[in-house]
Amino acid sequence: MHTLASSGTLPRATVVIADGKIAAVGSNVKIPAGAQIINGQGLEVYPGMINAWSNIGLTEIGSVPATNDASEIGDYNPHLLAFTAIHPDSEHIPVARANGITASLSVPAGGILSGQAVLLHLDGWTVNEMAILERAGLVMQFPSLSERTVSGGGLRETRRQTFSERKRNYERRVREIGDLLEAARHYSRARTSNPSTAVDRKLEALIPVVQEKMAVFIQADTARDIKNAVDFARKEKLKMVLQGGREASRVADLLKKENIPVILESIVALPVREDDPYDARFTLPRDLARAGVRFALTSPSSSDVRNLPYEAGFAQAYGLSHEEALKAVTVNPAEILGVADRMGKIEPGKVADLAVTDGDLLEIRTQVKNLFIAGKNVSLETRHTRLYQKYLNRP
Repeated sequence: MHTLASSGTLPRATVVIADGKIAAVGSNVKIPAGAQIINGQGLEVYPGMINAWSNIGLTEIGSVPATNDASEIGDYNPHLLAFTAIHPDSEHIPVARANGITASLSVPAGGILSGQAVLLHLDGWTVNEMAILERAGLVMQFPSLSERTVSGGGLRETRRQTFSERKRNYERRVREIGDLLEAARHYSRARTSNPSTAVDRKLEALIPVVQEKMAVFIQADTARDIKNAVDFARKEKLKMVLQGGREASRVADLLKKENIPVILESIVALPVREDDPYDARFTLPRDLARAGVRFALTSPSSSDVRNLPYEAGFAQAYGLSHEEALKAVTVNPAEILGVADRMGKIEPGKVADLAVTDGDLLEIRTQVKNLFIAGKNVSLETRHTRLYQKYLNRP
């Protein structure tokens, strides 16, 4: 049993689940009378994995607009909640579950202030049953000053603007964000002194942001853009979490100094720059770990959330220790998302999110035998397994 807690790895252990939480863990645990017993002899138990960035539940089929509800028109939508658009019956949810993922952050897209992300358990009839944090943080796509805009595995050239034009656009966008945050501060003071002040939904949504009570997921990739984002967050006193961070290792010392965690995009990708080593993206977790920067690994696309354990496996293959790779998909995302008091480890008091496997969780051949979400032994059936059975039995 890999607890990832102070008790470490237990060669033979029992975990007792009661009322959706872990009641006891250890080698000499007394099993309550009448308890349902699941024999895990020869199997391994891990904390359920947490995917810290995705659009699961918001996007079903990329090429069918009617199934996509991840973005909204307009540049500034801090009041929009991804929570309200989640589709609990998405076929991607059971597929992710089958690989040991028990929770995922689902984020809005589009514009500059895209809206607020939601942290979900990947089980439930309704979004209310699934939601762990309805307002998990504000998503900000920070303006880029780079000559080239990050796209796909590499960089897409944008030669149509001169540097002075890009700089003007960048400064205008940053000024607009700053003005909106300052307006939220004034609005907060006005509402405090006079509760009858007219409600402004956008400014109301920004109050916990300017009070440093809500995380701001700031998306930036190049070293220059990351530095600019950090400077902006420091100036505005924001509770910043860097998302993307494809060149985060180039500014690792800054991130460590400012205590800014990183939610990485998929590391299974081509290098950012033409002169980067071929494995620059694969070794990024190793480099951040060596620099002491806290980070989480992710598999962002709704159809790729299932690949989260393989992201960690690749990171281990390229220099990250096995324990750090496991933490990057369990403990670290729980800490970064502010739910470490209830998720990420196997210890008494935590929510019973557990993955029972027949081998190493990060190995591609490993199969999940049982998955517990909030103490419930959930089904591992997926659209994939149904189609497999259908055509296996074809006459």
